Amino acid sequence: MFAGLLRHRELVWQMAKRDVIGRYRGSTLGVAWSLFHPLLMLAVYTVVFSSIFKARWRVSEAESTTDFAVVLFAGVLVHALFAECVNRAPTLVLDNPNFVKKVVFPLEILPWVSMGSALFHASASLLVLFVGLILGSLGIPRTAVFFPLVLAPLVVLTMGVSWFLAATGVYLRDLGQVVGVASTVLLFLSPVFYASSAIPEQYRWLFRLNPLTFIIEQTRNVLVWGYAPNWMGLLLYLAVSVIVAQLGFLWFQKTRRGFADVL
Repeated sequence: MFAGLLRHRELVWQMAKRDVIGRYRGSTLGVAWSLFHPLLMLAVYTVVFSSIFKARWRVSEAESTTDFAVVLFAGVLVHALFAECVNRAPTLVLDNPNFVKKVVFPLEILPWVSMGSALFHASASLLVLFVGLILGSLGIPRTAVFFPLVLAPLVVLTMGVSWFLAATGVYLRDLGQVVGVASTVLLFLSPVFYASSAIPEQYRWLFRLNPLTFIIEQTRNVLVWGYAPNWMGLLLYLAVSVIVAQLGFLWFQKTRRGFADVL
């Protein structure tokens, strides 16, 4: 499942770059929207949850609005990466019928292209987060260098889900609508706007089943709190992610034979 990425890495790079540029083509600000969009969403979330709902992370006794915003944004960054790939996955093959019918094309790299675009936007959001850390009282901790290692298992898991949804979406056209709703529900069932400690004890096991919960907590540990990652937890998460990715990839390869007939 990784051989296709290595073999066609130049093609993936060019298509991901074209995807990012094409998304903003014709707009006045262009690619700068990749920075302005997370800033705008961060401002909205911060005003709603910090000023209206009076939510607090208890970072310190003198927790500022900026401190609240960066902790919240760390969770938003993780969910946005997952949601962007998963929401696009059901229509990846449907939106590229020429690749299926008329040319010999490695269809299995389409989710990698989507992931490349999502990682670009995640990098822009990470830059915004670093600026917030500098402006606030927290600062950028040295443990931030571990963030790619924290994110890697989620990338693998997301690829598996994307392969499964991309293949299934060809045969079940309603899947895109279901996934869109599910990703929104997942946003509020993840500790993005609240701390895990705020979840009632009897429901915490259910939230632990959420694949984003652990990665969000580890992201905040390395990017905000300055704690080292939970290495054993990440290794276990990676092992499960590899299994999910392998199953998703096998499902994609098994069902691709019927893509041309359905399209």
